[in-house]
Amino acid sequence: MFTQSEENYLKAIFHLQQETEGGISTSSLSEKLATKAASVTEMIKRLADKNLVDYQKYYGVQLTDTGRNHALLIVRKHRLWEYFLVKRLNFNWDEVHDVAEQLEHIKSSKLVEELDLFLGRPEYDPHGDPIPDAHGNLPKIPKKRLSELQQGDHAICKGFNDDSSSFLKFLAKQEIGLDTKIEVVHIETFDESMTVLANKKSILLSKTATDNIYVRL
Repeated sequence: MFTQSEENYLKAIFHLQQETEGGISTSSLSEKLATKAASVTEMIKRLADKNLVDYQKYYGVQLTDTGRNHALLIVRKHRLWEYFLVKRLNFNWDEVHDVAEQLEHIKSSKLVEELDLFLGRPEYDPHGDPIPDAHGNLPKIPKKRLSELQQGDHAICKGFNDDSSSFLKFLAKQEIGLDTKIEVVHIETFDESMTVLANKKSILLSKTATDNIYVRL
């Protein structure tokens, strides 16, 4: 059994590893979890003692196979609960993250399996993220950041790197959601902000926003 704090670290390392190659620095983990660097170092040592991570001082931390398998289980539970809350309990997509953060630590494997079955074994959560199956299989989705596109490109919104309530509310206000068709109208040279056309509406998006929107061409 792992503590809730240990599970939060495993999930954080997993998410960071999806964004970069190589080890994850303690400073990146500290920022991700909004905690002190000293606390991060202490937890990494604890996880290493349990064979959940490999850590080398100048190369950062990586999940072991055991650590990755457990992280995938946590991610699976989190995304299944988000799907349940949106599709069955009519939560808004910007409300579910914090609730799912609590529910993901439930230990019952039978509950998770029955939940998956009850929901019809969904492949994606409400934010477009793939839901790992019972064996930890997580298919890669061919997508890129909106900020990588060029003027004149057309794409379809397929997910979001930032699932915070504030960002999702911003997107809802702009009427940008999963499968929204987007055309890049203009990219500002000065700050790389982007004017896009979505739902027949012209929208100005900051570089921060376009970095956190995934699209498929």
